[in-house]
Amino acid sequence: MQYCLGKSNAASLPTQQHRVRSRRSRANARRLGHRGAMVTVQFIPHATAAEDGTPVLVTTTTPAILKKLQNGSDVRGVALEGVPGEPVTLNEEAAYLIGAAFVDWLADKKGKKPSELSIAVGRDPRLSGPALANAMFAGFGSKDVGRVVDMGIATTPACFMATVTPGVAYDAGIMLTASHLPFNRNGAKFFTSDGGLDKADIKRICEDAAAACQAAPDGHAIPLDGVDDAVESVPFLEDYAAQLRDLIKKGANHPTAYDEPLTGMKIIVDAGNGSGGFFAKSVLEPLGADVSGSQFLDPDGKFPNHSPNPEDAKAMDSAVAATVKAKADLGVIFDTDVDRSAVIDGDGNPINRNKLIALLAAIILDEHPGSTVVTDSVTSDGLAEFIEGKGGKHVRYMRGYKNVINEGVRRDKAGEPCHLMIETSGHGAMKENYCLDDGAYIAVKIIIEAVRRRLSGGKGISDLLSELREPLEEKEVRLKITCDDFKAYGGDVLEQLKEAVRSMKGYTPVDVNYEGYRVNRDEGDGKRGWFLLRQSLHDPVMVLNFESEIPGGVDAMAKDVVAWLKEKDFASLDASAVYAILDK
Repeated sequence: MQYCLGKSNAASLPTQQHRVRSRRSRANARRLGHRGAMVTVQFIPHATAAEDGTPVLVTTTTPAILKKLQNGSDVRGVALEGVPGEPVTLNEEAAYLIGAAFVDWLADKKGKKPSELSIAVGRDPRLSGPALANAMFAGFGSKDVGRVVDMGIATTPACFMATVTPGVAYDAGIMLTASHLPFNRNGAKFFTSDGGLDKADIKRICEDAAAACQAAPDGHAIPLDGVDDAVESVPFLEDYAAQLRDLIKKGANHPTAYDEPLTGMKIIVDAGNGSGGFFAKSVLEPLGADVSGSQFLDPDGKFPNHSPNPEDAKAMDSAVAATVKAKADLGVIFDTDVDRSAVIDGDGNPINRNKLIALLAAIILDEHPGSTVVTDSVTSDGLAEFIEGKGGKHVRYMRGYKNVINEGVRRDKAGEPCHLMIETSGHGAMKENYCLDDGAYIAVKIIIEAVRRRLSGGKGISDLLSELREPLEEKEVRLKITCDDFKAYGGDVLEQLKEAVRSMKGYTPVDVNYEGYRVNRDEGDGKRGWFLLRQSLHDPVMVLNFESEIPGGVDAMAKDVVAWLKEKDFASLDASAVYAILDK
């Protein structure tokens, strides 16, 4: 996103009030302390220079907003106007301050002076990306960072790989993205060679940014035409694509077509207009694959076709239709920043959520017998049986991809080999790949397996799922907590549920609950259902999941839960979504 200085004369374009100043050098811009004249900055594709020099933009934020930008182990906020009820929270000043605070954190982490650091920034195609990147570069400049690199369009995994790739090895990589969220959102994910930052790290960065905001409430001048020539433009996505191609070559080890092991295969890619289009043209096609029929490969921050999200039903339906229409052997669908993916088999069957976990578990357990597989809390009983039937150990942990990955790393370090850590959302990490959640790497593992099975004359990848028992019914609803202290309130609701389950006929709590409260229900004839009530990690919401192996099983459990809710009459819990299950 660039800016044009002038009056707003197009009602269809969103506008914001900013102070705009001109500057002759970055140093002069830093010294500006007075208020500039108020003008309208219009969001259009080109910027114009002021007569007395290059224009600079000044926006302001508040310490409270900066602290609220923390979203677990990353930063996330509203970056563009245009959606009613969603005011901008992640503006240029916020990006500037977060960038500067990150430099302080990184200098401490690495034991280096800022002038000795190298930091690279990539972004997905969101419209707000260029402006936020430019502001972050200005924040780095305020700390005199030694080397600043603009990687342009990138993926989240590529930003990490840029910290460990020989000959590149930046001290840090930052990805500007809001994953699958709408066009007006944006955020930042931070990496060093040790992996992604944790919640405590992001908390410090946001708090340090808030303190800097408190000290300079009038904001900082950010050049509109780029910070200065010191920012290097060095794209990395093609280097990352080459790494993925090498993985497929080595993994497939084709006896007659080593350099083109995908010859004769048709694989379509649905990138949802996010960052994943490179996978078709720079990874698969050079290896011999026919990628005709792929769709939405061009980056477009408006995401005009469907949400770039493998969990979204419309997105998956679209990818399935493309796979079937192309008569492809395999389809791959990515989220915006390519840290998640799912696949579609040659018959048009989507392989995501529990099926995706089972497929990857089967591949990993063949390579690493007895490995532990860590998942989030909402995985099915059938998946647990599948993993155990393959000789693995299943640990059903808690939601949050970072929580899942960290638990797998902890267990592995403690002597319990753990080669796969994956959420039902598709955030999947493998020990062999730096424990990095990487949707492209997951797709590569599955493609390698497909090639091997093709060479051996075996069946397709779906044959690996033949022993997976799937639920007949499943449902997820969200219950809103309407009081301010939602964490404590949700905790009290869970405690009362634990007490109530003791007298609920046919219900038994599971032995281990890492998150919320999961309860099994005897459905007769050896069948079993379950429900799980848990608190959202960040929002004033409780999530209720049901799964059943018999017709009407979800309704039966919902009826019992509704009876309990009505008995308790929780004043600050909106349970209408549960009631709606029975009203359908």
